[in-house]
Amino acid sequence: MTKRSPARKKTGGTTEVEAAKPKGPEPFNPLREVMWRRPGFLIRRLTQIGQAIFFDLCKSESITPLQIGMLTALSMNPWLDQKALGRELSLDRTTTAEVVKRLVDKGLVETRVNPDDRRSRLSVITKDGLNLINDLQESIHRSQELLIEPLSPEDRAVFMRLLAQLVDAHEKMEKQG
Repeated sequence: MTKRSPARKKTGGTTEVEAAKPKGPEPFNPLREVMWRRPGFLIRRLTQIGQAIFFDLCKSESITPLQIGMLTALSMNPWLDQKALGRELSLDRTTTAEVVKRLVDKGLVETRVNPDDRRSRLSVITKDGLNLINDLQESIHRSQELLIEPLSPEDRAVFMRLLAQLVDAHEKMEKQG
């Protein structure tokens, strides 16, 4: 049996020496060339990457970014009805109701019938819900940082400004249409 020097130790199928070698250009991929010109594809892919980062950092909790968004909205606006809550997060009625139900089942949100409109339900974040978002604040913040970390600070500011501009313009068009 021959002993390898530390520099030649195997790591995931390649040696450290091989892994340290500069790589040449990636081979031409026609599908990538087409797909990477589609903003919708890139936005969806970035969402997947962002969710993966979030789940990696918050894996000890059984919570999704959407649920955190809802808990955050309720922490700032207690006793919202589900219609208003959906509006705050740009969610349809069915998705809002499903997420609220999951949060109620976890003991993170409480609901009650709206005394002003018996057909609607009001939601409030519970003490456990507040504790959870407080406990996860650092991980949530870090996941957002990691998502845009590959960009320079200047590019991050430009990216966020353009992203907000796109969302704002499309939301205004929805309201007009």
